[in-house]
Amino acid sequence: MVHIGKVNLGQRLAHPRQLWQSSHALVAIPLVLIVAIILADLRSPESVHLGPLLVVAPAITASFGGYRLTGLIGALAVGAQVLLAVLQGGVDTTNHISQIIALTILSVFAVIVCLVRDRRTAELAQVRSVSEAAQRALLRPLPDRLGPLHIASSYLAAEKEACIGGDLYAVARTGDRTRVIVGDVRGKGLAAIGEAATLLGSFQEAAHHHPTLPALAEALDRSVCRYLTGFPQSDEEAQEHFITALLLEIPDHSPVSQVVHCGHPPPFLIRHDQVTPVTSPCPAPPLGMSGLGPETYDTHTFSFHAGDTLLLYTDGVVEARDSSKAFYPLQERVAEWTQNSPRTLVQCVEKDLLAHADGALSDDAAILAIQRTPVPHTRLHATPLVHSADLDDPTG
Repeated sequence: MVHIGKVNLGQRLAHPRQLWQSSHALVAIPLVLIVAIILADLRSPESVHLGPLLVVAPAITASFGGYRLTGLIGALAVGAQVLLAVLQGGVDTTNHISQIIALTILSVFAVIVCLVRDRRTAELAQVRSVSEAAQRALLRPLPDRLGPLHIASSYLAAEKEACIGGDLYAVARTGDRTRVIVGDVRGKGLAAIGEAATLLGSFQEAAHHHPTLPALAEALDRSVCRYLTGFPQSDEEAQEHFITALLLEIPDHSPVSQVVHCGHPPPFLIRHDQVTPVTSPCPAPPLGMSGLGPETYDTHTFSFHAGDTLLLYTDGVVEARDSSKAFYPLQERVAEWTQNSPRTLVQCVEKDLLAHADGALSDDAAILAIQRTPVPHTRLHATPLVHSADLDDPTG
């Protein structure tokens, strides 16, 4: 996480330098144009006046420079127009005076446009900064290690300038087990963040108070239902709002893990170069559809041994289409990367997915890889609490 922060900080610091360097190089264009127009006008017949073309210089500068640079180039253009007037019969002629006044007005107008644009750019940058902070606070980064688990995740938002949308994931450490949720709100982008925030907040609290996954699923369903009742009755889509989710419980000292499917795509279990979907014979409806009780949520058990990897994902991954409208073959592609670490696996899927969709996803996509490592033997009276040393120990 520290490495990612350093990279982002370096990119932010390098961005202004790159902009300055590019503007510094582009400023040669209006300067060359001013010199070229002066020389062309001096060599042209007296009946041909090329001085009005000097307005091109501040106009071009406004496309890449700030108001100060635009004002400077505009002043140079006006000065060049005055020079032409002096060399071609004096500044007091009506033609030259009108050209100087017109060029001055247009240069001032270009500076005003730059001022308005820069102000709006600054306001937009501030709004984006606040939006990114809020979204990152909602979807907090997952730890690289949690108990015996290695974790890696990725989020690809469908909407431009958004960090997250309607997809979600979170982990909770309760005693000697880890609980995981992956969900997908109906819809995409910023409009789905409210429902995602509700479910994430409920999970972070309820995961520590319910002994079983069915009870946890029922509590989350109640929270989503309460949230959805706040929609106006006139909203025709209110009854169509729901969240598909997958709940996972991985104990530290047992290879038997549990999963509850709530209308969500099954995860893939990677073991010995084999990729197998972890399906449930009786999947439950998505959260928020009917407030069903705990007896509706059936728990499916499966073995999750040391060295195994689970790949969890949302609909945006498997429903991504290429130019021929073919869906992304996730299971087939993952079979090529079974020996990779969780971080490398997620990066491979992310890169390949974007290439498959030509860089433009139609829906938000979340990817989560979890690998189990061996748990060291502990004394019987040892407490199951997680200490900071456990998180830092690379041996698990």
